Amino acid sequence: MTPESTPAPHLPDFVTIVSGLPRSGTSMMMQALTAGGLPALTDGLRAADADNPRGYYEFEPVKRTRQDPSWLAQARGKVVKMVYRLLYDLPGAGYEYRVIVMHRDIQEVLASQKKMLRRLGKDDGGDDAQLAGLFEKQLSDFERWVAGQPAFRTLDVPYADMIASPRVQCSRINDFLGGLLDVDAMAAAIDPSLYRNRA
Repeated sequence: MTPESTPAPHLPDFVTIVSGLPRSGTSMMMQALTAGGLPALTDGLRAADADNPRGYYEFEPVKRTRQDPSWLAQARGKVVKMVYRLLYDLPGAGYEYRVIVMHRDIQEVLASQKKMLRRLGKDDGGDDAQLAGLFEKQLSDFERWVAGQPAFRTLDVPYADMIASPRVQCSRINDFLGGLLDVDAMAAAIDPSLYRNRA
């Protein structure tokens, strides 16, 4: 599929992206969207584990977008997960992006990240205050940048609200993506038991 081609009539004519900090609920959002009927662009290379028992929904080519954005040819009408820092590398010409940005309490993000790193036997990342400041600055810079990009539309989704009011949030998301998804199926895919690192 070339950038000029269009997806099947029942699929949106844009690339849907789920983004945010690591451990902010991006995999949960991918689960909801695929349950609602939006195909996911994934490669299955990273297997589910104790930290993400339902899978990571990752796609390795997104990490090389700056050098090779050719994967976008197959991304229209689908959803792909990307850490927010990688969105800077997406080409603007010829594409429309709708980005769902997950927001989670920074202390919960850090707790979840440290727990995962320790389980993997890796350094836990350092001082929480420094990491929190770094993440908050990076997110602020990203929000300013993306607001000025005509190819991008964004929707902020709080992680806690997805857990507390899944149907309300899924309805918002469905409207943002064109109203073609099954909201009930999306909401049913949210598992509150996986909310394990609370501030």
